[in-house]
Amino acid sequence: MSHGELSPDVAAFWSEFLRATGRPDDTALLDVFHFDDNERDADLLASLVLAGTKRATASLAFEYEHEGTPIPTAGDLSVVTDFAGHPLCGIETTQVDVVAFEEVDDDFAAAEGEGDGSLRHWREAHEAYFARVCQSLDIEMSDRMDVVCERFEVVSPTT
Repeated sequence: MSHGELSPDVAAFWSEFLRATGRPDDTALLDVFHFDDNERDADLLASLVLAGTKRATASLAFEYEHEGTPIPTAGDLSVVTDFAGHPLCGIETTQVDVVAFEEVDDDFAAAEGEGDGSLRHWREAHEAYFARVCQSLDIEMSDRMDVVCERFEVVSPTT
């Protein structure tokens, strides 16, 4: 992603992020994103990241294939925004596993930090979200669909 594609707020945040973390100006930025597909949930999930509760996120592998974008890898840097696109923090991907939806485990569900942190809650919430994603991509939801389970750490909150 080139800096020319960034909103002024995100470009300023990224520049300060690089300075504050001692990274070179040409450091790659993988993504600028908000969680979920609606304002209420996107902003709630971002607040969980800032609170230190949420340290993982999941997406369908098919989304990356459909968009022609690479699956994240350890060391990738991204900027998390609220639903309106205001930058909130920089994150670094620490681990990525691709597993079937039905194989996501308790440990990953807890790392997502949503609801009560249980696998039951994770499955219910993600089945609903992934069903909406699948509908938008005109594919059928399946328990065997590959899920990209990404763990991350906050590198720098907004100042």
